[in-house]
Amino acid sequence: MTEFSFACTGVRADRYAAGPTLVFRLRVTASGDTPVHALALRCQIRIEPARRGYASAEADGLTDLFGERSRWGSTLQPVQFAQVSLMVPSFTGETETDLVVPCTYDMDIAATRYLAALTDGEVPLLMLFSGTAFTGAAGFRVEPVPWDREATYRMPVATWREMVEQHFPGCGWIRLPSDTMDALLAYRSRHALPSWEATVKALLDTPDPPVNDPFRALTGTTGRTDP
Repeated sequence: MTEFSFACTGVRADRYAAGPTLVFRLRVTASGDTPVHALALRCQIRIEPARRGYASAEADGLTDLFGERSRWGSTLQPVQFAQVSLMVPSFTGETETDLVVPCTYDMDIAATRYLAALTDGEVPLLMLFSGTAFTGAAGFRVEPVPWDREATYRMPVATWREMVEQHFPGCGWIRLPSDTMDALLAYRSRHALPSWEATVKALLDTPDPPVNDPFRALTGTTGRTDP
């Protein structure tokens, strides 16, 4: 059986991708001198938050995920970051290849909320590999890549921020239910507001309605039924 090992040697933000994308550089090593015709890999990437320290401002931003700092001994659990597939072309001994990881800036995703809370330093990642190898000097044979293959990497926070700024410069992203979006659109049209930013600012500047229900500011004069 061929023994495989993996190492991550770097990461960069793909400035030419259609959406936020990180490209990790992987080094793949196969024992012996038997040719590897192809390697079909599955890679699961996890964030391991317990493997770094946090400034006070970062801890405040992570309260929603992990609770108060006093509880972190039990709540600072791994966070799923990505799960991707990769086909490595033929090689013998050792090769390097790119692992392309599409990302999201959806703040409903735990990994995004975690990364957005960090101000500097590094993100401790654990990469778990499995898959199938096609090897052999004459013809080929099929071998499994066992689940215990892994690699660690500390991704600079600056790389994540660079990627986000390439696609969402100075912006955030929020997902809303359809009825809330309909009410926002009606409010924007009713007040002839030029942008979504102006719409949200107008709502923030509106005095609280008599009933403590922010949605009423949107629907109160449209005849819509509150959800």
